[in-house]
Amino acid sequence: MKVVVRVKLMPQADQAAALSATLGAVNDAANWVSAVAFEHGVPREYALRTFTYAELKRRGLGAQAAQHTIKKVRDAYTTLRANLRAGNLGKKGSKRRTTAESKPISFRPEAAHPFDDRCLSWQYDAQTVSIWTTAGRIKNVRFACSADALKTLRQHRRGESDLVERDGVFYLIAVCEVPEAPLNELPGGWLGVDLGIVNIATVDGMTRFTGRGLNRHRKRQLELRRKLQAKATKSARRRLKHRRRTESRHATSTTSSRRRS
Repeated sequence: MKVVVRVKLMPQADQAAALSATLGAVNDAANWVSAVAFEHGVPREYALRTFTYAELKRRGLGAQAAQHTIKKVRDAYTTLRANLRAGNLGKKGSKRRTTAESKPISFRPEAAHPFDDRCLSWQYDAQTVSIWTTAGRIKNVRFACSADALKTLRQHRRGESDLVERDGVFYLIAVCEVPEAPLNELPGGWLGVDLGIVNIATVDGMTRFTGRGLNRHRKRQLELRRKLQAKATKSARRRLKHRRRTESRHATSTTSSRRRS
């Protein structure tokens, strides 16, 4: 089975600048490739490569980076088409669907970009990576993760890893192929669990886990956001940005721990 492991990069100042510039460059190139693809009716990957590869090389992208940029764009359009067919963007003629179909897909400057083993190498003992950038290959970029995550990376990492920047922090997201544990025996019975909002989980005939405390926490966070937004100062905006994912992480942690119990 596939397991995703995320590690936090801890680059020096010059390394961070190179990583940021690289993400900006490849995503700017992806926006250009997306415009070309949209203009030509989103051709297949090979045909799209004939339209764009030479220009990407001229822009300073390495061979592998150019290939990954083209594939990233083509995959994005494949996903868009799948969502359109499934009706996830509304019915034909709806505002949301029309907007999605009427313009090229765009990529944020800090959006994730894939790196394969030719562009990225891992040094597990030193907990560093060597990675291609538009300023050249940079080495000894430190990363941090748990001992279990490091063990999983060392034993099971396969294929590409995505570089992404979030709030000025860089992460590598690696895919690991972990073999499934053999099923020694079939379960003797089944346990029904009903998930909800008022009650996070209700175990059939046994325990009810109330969501009262979690909802009180959400209400406190909502009031705090309102106060910070009303202040509209630089420090308030910085505090809002820092707390942006706090509530989501707390809810996930609370729900997971109660399910395990």
